[in-house]
Amino acid sequence: MTPNPPVAAGTNLPAEPNAFVGRERDVADLRGLLETTRAVTLCGAGGIGKTRLAVHVAHEVLAAHPGGAWFVELADLASGGPADVVARRVAAVLGASEEEGRPLTVTLADAIGDRAVLLVLDNCEHVVAECADLAGTLLPRCPRLRLVATSREPLRTEGETVWRVPPLDPAEAVRLFAERARAVRPEFAVTPENAAAVEEVGRALDGVPLALELAAARLRVLTVEQIAGRLADRFRLLGGNARTAPHRQRTLRAAIDWSHELLDDRERTLLRRLSVFTGWTLGQAERVCADADPTGLAADLADLADLPDLPDLADLPDLHDLPDLPDLPDLSELDGEPAAVDGGLPPRGVLDLLTALVDKSLVVVVDEVAGETRFRLLDSIRQYAAERLAEAGEEEAIRDRHRDAVLEYAERDGELALAEAEADWPDRVALFRRCDAELGNIRAALSWALDREDVEGGLRICTALRSYWIARGRVAEWSRWTDRFLARSRGLPAIVLGPALAGRAQLALSARDFPRAAGFAERALDPCRRAGDGFMAAASLITIAEAHIRAGRYTEAADRLDETDALTDAPGQEWNRGYALITRGYMLARRGRAREAAQAYEAGLAVMRDIGQLWGAAHALIGLGRIAELRGDAACARARFTEALPPLVEIEARPELARALAGLGRVALAAGDLPIARRSLARALRLSRASGVRPEIARGLEAFAQLLAREGDGRGAVLLAGAADGLREAAARRHTPHPDGPAYTSGASVTRTPGHGARVEAVLEPVRRVVGDPVVAQWFGEGRSLAPDEAIALALGTDDTEADPSAAPPTDGASGPASTAASGTADGAPSGTSPSTPTSTPRSTSPSTPTSPPPSTPPSTLTAREREIAQLIARGLSNKGIAGELVISPATAARHVANILTKLGFNSRAQIAVWAVDHHLADQPQLR
Repeated sequence: MTPNPPVAAGTNLPAEPNAFVGRERDVADLRGLLETTRAVTLCGAGGIGKTRLAVHVAHEVLAAHPGGAWFVELADLASGGPADVVARRVAAVLGASEEEGRPLTVTLADAIGDRAVLLVLDNCEHVVAECADLAGTLLPRCPRLRLVATSREPLRTEGETVWRVPPLDPAEAVRLFAERARAVRPEFAVTPENAAAVEEVGRALDGVPLALELAAARLRVLTVEQIAGRLADRFRLLGGNARTAPHRQRTLRAAIDWSHELLDDRERTLLRRLSVFTGWTLGQAERVCADADPTGLAADLADLADLPDLPDLADLPDLHDLPDLPDLPDLSELDGEPAAVDGGLPPRGVLDLLTALVDKSLVVVVDEVAGETRFRLLDSIRQYAAERLAEAGEEEAIRDRHRDAVLEYAERDGELALAEAEADWPDRVALFRRCDAELGNIRAALSWALDREDVEGGLRICTALRSYWIARGRVAEWSRWTDRFLARSRGLPAIVLGPALAGRAQLALSARDFPRAAGFAERALDPCRRAGDGFMAAASLITIAEAHIRAGRYTEAADRLDETDALTDAPGQEWNRGYALITRGYMLARRGRAREAAQAYEAGLAVMRDIGQLWGAAHALIGLGRIAELRGDAACARARFTEALPPLVEIEARPELARALAGLGRVALAAGDLPIARRSLARALRLSRASGVRPEIARGLEAFAQLLAREGDGRGAVLLAGAADGLREAAARRHTPHPDGPAYTSGASVTRTPGHGARVEAVLEPVRRVVGDPVVAQWFGEGRSLAPDEAIALALGTDDTEADPSAAPPTDGASGPASTAASGTADGAPSGTSPSTPTSTPRSTSPSTPTSPPPSTPPSTLTAREREIAQLIARGLSNKGIAGELVISPATAARHVANILTKLGFNSRAQIAVWAVDHHLADQPQLR
């Protein structure tokens, strides 16, 4: 037979049917890779775009392969055919003829020779062994051959580089959807009105190009909003691709069916069981997806040591006198690893099966979290696998296992978080990272528990993970979950109900809902005590004490803390011991006993550091920073607030991080360093906004009101003061969400910190002197009508209130005023405004309402009579002296003094006197 001539230069690469969208970086990286690597396999799930990417890259590098670039389609080859089935297909494409008595692969190698040829093998997964054999023969014999394969699993040939084709990123997904949408509806465009729906389609479909193209095709009859709303039934929705498309690409289900049919029975079993996870580790897959040894004998026998010699049979009783014994299993069945139920999965087999699913592009390796590799399924594959799980009749059993695994991990991590179990700080940081990764699984387990009426399991999960949600400032969602289970909690054992109520009280406390916190904590005490749960009983007492402190009931708070002290000497109570000391420090600080408060904070700090709980230590440091701030020790305050930051950043503890940053902002503001003040306060306000706790947002707005006043924006300062007051009032109007909640009045008074009114007046009074009371009342009323986002935008001087709240905060002293000015401006610092003169123009537009809101007198504003009395207090007059001076009764004078103390947030006449002097009231003979 005549030898084959060399392959003629040329190409059969298919033309690209439409615009190639996105993947610019992938294309550039692959082009560079082909300059140094001779075999590249593009791996990925069905529909991810492997073929399209390979063809596009081949066109891009065509000039570098003068020997030709050839595309070989393998999808229609039957698996299990002749060993040289792939070589025959390649030979047909290249025009090479088979030679009798000579392997076809060798003939192909001679035909290619040393020419620079690019060979693209498409859809190799069902003939992967044959493709690997061909590559193993051609690559050593053809030094300038480049091989690109597309497959759902690697070829595993020598010299192969596996390139995992990623989904499109969100922006690319939007671009692809819009491009394909215009093919069926030429006028389509992404607009502000439909952008959210287009982004949701891209997110829900995981950026998978085939799914996006199928979705875009539905625009013939549906709007993009309708498509987004129907993706829960995506396999019905995403059908009907072009008739010329390969069958496996005509519907989303067909694309996944193709992959599923290539799996063996055990791989299919694992895949469907993994659908209960939103993401997982190897240990979780083994815990939930593997089947237990039905007899337990295999493991028991494997662990037995050498047995002692048996006694002589003659010494044993007559065997005929023994009762009938059950048949024992054949010992030959116990060799090797434990048997699995009904042909299921043994635990030790999960690793290999999981690796196979990763290789076959059905499972995605996500990242490493807390030292463990995590995996996930793309949403479409997960939904497909979930359908298979239900069809197999396994859904109930596997979801029960999943819930039990979540509960097990939650209770273990909950004990670590609050030092009930020993651990160092890095271990506690790791558990927060783990909880972040497990959030989807936690929600899925809670939903299943709710569906199954497993109130006990659901409440145990909620209780165990409360510290995670409190630290992250996400208490609203966790409170809703807990409330749904508590509404069904009648008849629960005390050991479950008591801790659940105590945990719910802590969530309410973190939301600054002090009446509800006290109500839940009071209800928790009895079941906690009956169950012997001293830890949660102590936690409840601390919660009640904090609620009393906020209400100004210091004696009751001290009594509760004394009760706590009696419980916290026991081992395992170190967290409660330290936190009770910190709470006592806060109580003493509010009573003006700074020295004793500092001592309590220092004691609490020492306890928290001893147990490696730096989140708790940060609470104490913030309290010490506030004490130093009130004493006027700026350097100490700055050092304490700054010291609190690193552990808070490590676990992204938003509420405490906001307080520490706000403290740094106040210190900088008092020192006149406005750029640093603005930068710190802006970060704090964004963090408070992210947590959604209205009193915390109000505190941030009040701090910004002081800053704007210093910057010269008088109207903006009054608007923010009004907005903060409106938020505080709204937060006080809350209602019980379910019948089992604690009773309390919906019109609870607004909780304010000591000196709060005086701080507000420090903002309002200078503006009032310039524009008068009526204008200030008008602006304050306008501020009260602002929505929270409007107020935040006004404070930041920008409409962007979505900045990343978890970005690393600034540490004071990292840069001086000159270098921080730019960053201050980036956060919205005003320019060209004198800081000394109040202005009548805010830095952002006033609220867009058809009519101006009614004027509102700030609650801190003293009446003319109250100002007269404040002036007389500053002169040293007693109530009797004031009564004689103003010709009123001593009782009336005492009532006016009480009103002044309440409005300004003071607890002594001396504070009123200082305030009056600071506000020049003592220099005025009379104010009417």
